[in-house]
Formats: sequence, C-alpha cells, structure tokens
Amino acid sequence: MHFKPVARCRLSLLCGLLIMLSEPFPHGAQAAELSFQEAINIAWKIDPVRLNLLTNQHSANARAGAADSLFPSGPVVTADYFTDKTLGSRQGYATWQGSFSVPLWLPGQSEATVRVAQAESATVQERLDVERMSLSVRLLDATGAVVLARRRQTNAQRQFQTIQKLAETINTMVKTGEAPSTDKNAIDAELASARSEVENAAEQITVASATLAEILGRKDLPNILSYDTNALRKARLNPSQLVPDNDPRVRAAHMAVVTAEEGMHLAQKSFMPNPQIGISAIRDIQFGSPWDTRTGVTLNIPLPSDAQNIPLIANARDKLAAAESEESQARRMVRVELAQVRARLTAATATLTNTKASVEALNKRAADIEQSWKLKESSLVEALRAYQGAYTAMLSLDQAETAWHVAVARVFIAAGHLQ
Repeated sequence: MHFKPVARCRLSLLCGLLIMLSEPFPHGAQAAELSFQEAINIAWKIDPVRLNLLTNQHSANARAGAADSLFPSGPVVTADYFTDKTLGSRQGYATWQGSFSVPLWLPGQSEATVRVAQAESATVQERLDVERMSLSVRLLDATGAVVLARRRQTNAQRQFQTIQKLAETINTMVKTGEAPSTDKNAIDAELASARSEVENAAEQITVASATLAEILGRKDLPNILSYDTNALRKARLNPSQLVPDNDPRVRAAHMAVVTAEEGMHLAQKSFMPNPQIGISAIRDIQFGSPWDTRTGVTLNIPLPSDAQNIPLIANARDKLAAAESEESQARRMVRVELAQVRARLTAATATLTNTKASVEALNKRAADIEQSWKLKESSLVEALRAYQGAYTAMLSLDQAETAWHVAVARVFIAAGHLQ
C-alpha cells in the first residue's frame, strides 16, 4: 500500500516519545562544579543578617572590655562659688569650692559586669551559627527548586519537539486520507498542551533561578546530587542518632539562659548605688579671716533602697524565666524538626522506590498500547493518553529523586556537617 512509508514514520515518532521517557535524566547537566559547601561559604559572606550579628558581637566585646575598668563610670567634678555682692551685707565675702570624685565598684560587681558582657558575646556567636544553619536550609531549598525546574524544562522541551514532529506526520496522513480528522484534533490538543508545559517550565526556572541568585549572589548551581546513601555512609551519619544538643538553636537558647543568669548575679551585686570617693578644696575670701583655704576628703555612700533593688532583681528574674522558657521551647521545636528530617528521608526514599516502579509500569503499559496502535487495535488518542501518563510519572520521578537528595543533604545540615 502507498501509505506504508508514512505509517512507519508515524510509528517511529510515537516510539520516540516512549523512548524519551525511558531515557535517564542526564545528571551531568545538573551537577555543577560548585560544591554545596562552597556555595554556603559564598552565600554566608553576603548574608545581611550575618553583617548585623557581627556588629552586635563587636559591640558585646567592646562592652566586655569597657566593663573591665577601674571604675564603673567616669569621675565627677563639682564647682561652687558663693558671694555676698548680689544680696547680703556686701562685706566682700566670697567662697570658691571644688571637688573631684570617682565612683567605686561594689564587691563583685565589676566581675559580674564582665561576665554578662562575655555571655552576650557568646550568645551572639551562637546566633551566628543559627543564621548560618538557616541560610544553609534556604540555599538547599532554592537549589532543589532549580534542579527540579531544569529537569522539568528539559523534559518539556523533549516532549514538545517530539510531539511537533508527530503532529506534522499526522497532518500529512490526514491530508492523504490515511488518518481520520479526529487524530489531527487529538494531536493538535496534545501539541498545545506540550507548548503550555514548556512555557510553564520556563517560568518556573526563571523564578527559581532568581531566588537562588539572590541567596548565592551569582548564577551558579550548587551540586546537591552527590548527597545520597553513599555520602551518609562515608560521613558515618545515622539519622536516628541526631540529638537536639548539637543544634545551634538549642545552644543559642542555652547561652541566652547563661546570659540571664549572669544578669541575675549582677543585679544581686548591684544592691545599692555606687559609692563615690574624692577630694575637695574650699577657699574663702573674707576680711580678717585666718582660714582662707581648706582641703579634705569626701565620701558619698548612697544607702540601699527596696524601691531600687526590688524592681532590679524582679526584672532580672523575669528575664531569666523567659530565657529558660525559650530554651525549653527551642528544644521541643528542634526535637520535632529532627523527627521531621528523619521522617522526610524515610518517606523520600520510599517514594523514590515506588515512583521508579510506577514509571517502569507505565512505560510498559505505554509500550503495550503502542503495539496495539500499530496493529490498529487502539486509537491514537489512547496511545497519546498512555504516553501522557508515562510522562507525568517521569515528572514525579524527577521530583522524588530531587526531594531525596534534598532530604539527605538536610540530614547533613541537621548533624552540623554542612554549615
């Protein structure tokens, strides 16, 4: 028959659709030269929160250095002048009086002040570790989104190009009367759907790449595909052995408790205003006075007052209670999150295995329907529907595989190996 060459062409094109689904995704196109650890270091240098926390740490260190001084505050200079020229007897009486005094630390107050400042500096350091961990998670999610978007774009382009060729063949067959017009309608609808898939994939990769570039500061794609079961084995990481104490959020919350405890200790040492000691001089100008100049030592000791001490202690106690509560909440949150990390890895592994089986089954089904279509036992619509099911399964496989790599990398972050 005269249409056999065209028929063979259409069969080979549909076969090409199915072969495209069975081809493994080229991982080499996704694996970038930039390692994920290097990407974290690059993103960390431009992280705005890091710059803010470094300023806070510098300020805390400066306070610690300033607290380790001889006096709690600066010296006090006073000067007085009295005369009777404006009001009074106008006998030429005048008095100059001046003093110089310095405040004194209360017992243990200086050491307590230094410890508070040092604890604040250590807390900021833990907060830096918290932000670095948070940055690692954000970078991981953004990288996974780009990897998945690129895979979707590649598959969508493959699908569109192949369906476009098939559409040309079907149109030729319809014109020659070798295929019904319904086949043309079916392939046109499939082509429009494939074109929409390409456009949606392009949008997804644009948004995902922009998000990653904002975090990383460059357009490179970090490599997360190396994080797999072998990586866990080499690092000797057991997800079931992850403990909250190693999490920087728990450490930061604990350091906040230590800071509050030191603040409580400082409040107890500051049981009264700081006393002052100094020297004073008085010079009198009065006719016939034999005592025109006098010097002496001054001591100013404010007495303790409940009006000052009780609010000071109460405020320190409230801060300590709040810090202890936040530490308890942080531990609970981290325990739940670690459970989620373990569960996500288990689910991602199972999903990947099941999705591979689903892809294999749907590819086999599509191949069977293709064979049926060759024998004129099935319509083109049924063959395209089977192909579309296999294509959707392949997208699910890409998503499952990317989620699995992300879940493994998340275990590394939770264990402190990627920060």
